[in-house]
Amino acid sequence: MVYRKFFRLTLAFMLLVNLSLLAQLKEPLPRSNPEAEGVSSAQILQFLDAVSKSKNEFHSLMILRHGKVIAEGWWNPYRPDLRHTMYSTSKSFTSTAVGFAVTEGKIKLSDKVISYFPDDLPDTVSPALAALTLKDLITMSVGQKPDPTFKTMQSDNWAKYFLSLPIVDTPGKVFLYNSISPYMLSAIVQKVTGKKIIDYLRPRLFEPLGIEGVDWEISPQGINSGGWGLRVKTEDMAKFGQMYLQKGVWKGKQILPKSWVEEATTFKIDQAPKMAQASRDSNDWAQGYCYQFWRCRHNAFRADGAFGQYIVMMPDQDAVVIITGETADMQDELNLLWTHLLPAFKGSVLPADAAHAGLLKKKLSTMALPPANLVPDPPMAASISGKSFSLDSNDMKAESVSFVFRNKECTWMVREGDSTYTIIFSPGKWHLGETRMPNAPPSLIRATKGPYADLGPAKIANSYTWKDDHTLELTVRYIESPHTDIMICSFDKDTVSIELDGSLKRMMRSKNNKVLKGVMK
Repeated sequence: MVYRKFFRLTLAFMLLVNLSLLAQLKEPLPRSNPEAEGVSSAQILQFLDAVSKSKNEFHSLMILRHGKVIAEGWWNPYRPDLRHTMYSTSKSFTSTAVGFAVTEGKIKLSDKVISYFPDDLPDTVSPALAALTLKDLITMSVGQKPDPTFKTMQSDNWAKYFLSLPIVDTPGKVFLYNSISPYMLSAIVQKVTGKKIIDYLRPRLFEPLGIEGVDWEISPQGINSGGWGLRVKTEDMAKFGQMYLQKGVWKGKQILPKSWVEEATTFKIDQAPKMAQASRDSNDWAQGYCYQFWRCRHNAFRADGAFGQYIVMMPDQDAVVIITGETADMQDELNLLWTHLLPAFKGSVLPADAAHAGLLKKKLSTMALPPANLVPDPPMAASISGKSFSLDSNDMKAESVSFVFRNKECTWMVREGDSTYTIIFSPGKWHLGETRMPNAPPSLIRATKGPYADLGPAKIANSYTWKDDHTLELTVRYIESPHTDIMICSFDKDTVSIELDGSLKRMMRSKNNKVLKGVMK
């Protein structure tokens, strides 16, 4: 009885917290309930059950029907007021900036790329480079091989390096997914407007939609990265998707021309021309590419980013589905949507279903990713508490590490040169904090030269457990990012070995975890 009362109080508290956080959002979308908009609460529950049993980790979910939010939830410690790294979902926002610039007559998709970079051209301009157009950039059909993204980011001048690369296929003919083509579009929009695309979009897109707190990474030249690096909230993603579903209309006003929306979201190039039809029918990456949007099965289209950041727009259902999370199998994530959620969309209105609606509301308000297991501290904790371990030379330039166990918390400190970074971990629950540690949060794409936009300290949620009497496991969730780091610290007398593991490495199937070794001072 006591447990049930505690659970009810916890549930009520979490619901109030989420409602309070939502109230802080500017101009929130209208809310409704599933049955009122012709959607089955029972089948949304089935979808959530399938998600929980899958290999995919969801961080947030928002479902819209007829322009209204009918279901939304965040898996604690993720929250509605937090931004989330978009990865390549950023490309669709870059495409939108291009759409505004085309509409305002500042650029044309038929323009030649080299006309915007007279000072960055190679000594010899090949006929293919001379023919390259903005349309080739926006449809990922430049003709380069292989993907130049990562090598370009090692250079001092991304545009100049991109233009120096050979073009081996006729521009406009062969699809090759990459993240530097949208960077070039970002650079071009900045050249013709005098503003980074984040600033150019602010009065045209963000302010009309009530989107605030956006940030976007930049290149060494101070240009928004275009192909990645945007961070927005889940509801911001939903507003963006709903605006596109409404063909550029927002609150009765045409903020982006209908003609551009239709042009930008319809088939432009086949990404898999040699794929057999049977395989194509089950593959959401073989339905055609648009202007930095993807076509989907079921006549849908989407913005998508690495590890499962989705804005799925479904015209036939008049619906938008938002997902943030982390997965190594993005197709499996979409399969869950098509198999379990798509059937939930029925007619205009369904009879009230109070039982399932109540269960759904409870489910959505209590979803959580579990912290590390709660176990008592072994004697080892007391013997190492407050002691410093001098680390062997390592490429992270970490010189020493220490652990302090006090008041049911573990304080971890690492010294790198003149800087000391501190993270506090709680056992059996999440401890919220921030860190400015280098390379935090981990990222699939990170520039190595030049200034990156200062996105501020990384917001984190931390937990610890003991795997055995001599092995401490520290978990750091970067809650404005898809990723999580894990440090496995093994103690033997006066030495420590720290294995640096993490979800990004696991997603990339990397087996080469770094190991730091140290001796107690």
